[in-house]
Amino acid sequence: MTSSHPALSPALAPASRSRRLSRPALGLAVGLAALALAGCQGRGGLGDITGSIGKSTAQPRTSADWHAESERWGKRYDANPKDRDAAFYYARALRGLDQNAQTLAVLQNAVLTHSNDRAMLGAYGRSLADNGRLKEADEVLSRAHSPERPDWRILSAQGTVADQLGEHPRAQQIYQAALKIAPGEPTVLSNLGLSLALSRQLPEAERVLREAAAAGGGDPRVRQNLVLVLGLQGRFAEAETLARQDQSPAEAAATIAYLKRSVSQQNSWEMLKTGGSKAKSRGATAATADSAAPQG
Repeated sequence: MTSSHPALSPALAPASRSRRLSRPALGLAVGLAALALAGCQGRGGLGDITGSIGKSTAQPRTSADWHAESERWGKRYDANPKDRDAAFYYARALRGLDQNAQTLAVLQNAVLTHSNDRAMLGAYGRSLADNGRLKEADEVLSRAHSPERPDWRILSAQGTVADQLGEHPRAQQIYQAALKIAPGEPTVLSNLGLSLALSRQLPEAERVLREAAAAGGGDPRVRQNLVLVLGLQGRFAEAETLARQDQSPAEAAATIAYLKRSVSQQNSWEMLKTGGSKAKSRGATAATADSAAPQG
């Protein structure tokens, strides 16, 4: 589900890719899209909606940016692995480059030294989820915030982990708690909408995703999730019109054809859940790396 994540972008499927996917892969891809904020979000961007791993006023967005960040912070980290900022931002850059095992290694070492650093714990929890260690991620993320110092980004990340564990009612409660802290936050709303979709509450999922789209400043990742939910309801013409806001007519047509094939499978809902449980908590709506990063 967290983004998560995407992040990142297990989106609905470009034309060329959709032609290559087998039937099982189609169902799985729909599940991945549903949980990673459909194509949405790259690591650390506004769509990495499952949480966030750090604060930065100049969040890197491209692969070249992440490589530059990795070089800069990696040198400082090598000089002093106990340097808190070096470990934190080096790990963030590694995650942006999808180097999940190395990210986890850096953060595992860092939390030994900075055991009370909530931002570090949040990053560690997200990394555990990225590496498929969901139960551990859930436990760590629960320690990364407190009622006295709640963090909506950490809550959003924890919600995506709960979704990946198949605990959708609990995930939705967590998203609602995050929304009390950050009312109208589009990344949380998008995660909530996808969780509702996984619970087969499609009309409510659509309502929440429309609210997220209205609040998200035109984020295409949120619209892609809405396209997914419209398609799951069989409203393909409406979904295609919306898809064309971000894709060429040919790409939008391929996306809808892809959805039609996926939805037509008898076990599409089961595959949606299976795919979702394997999705990385990226975000996506993944949380932003800006401040907790995973929004993703």
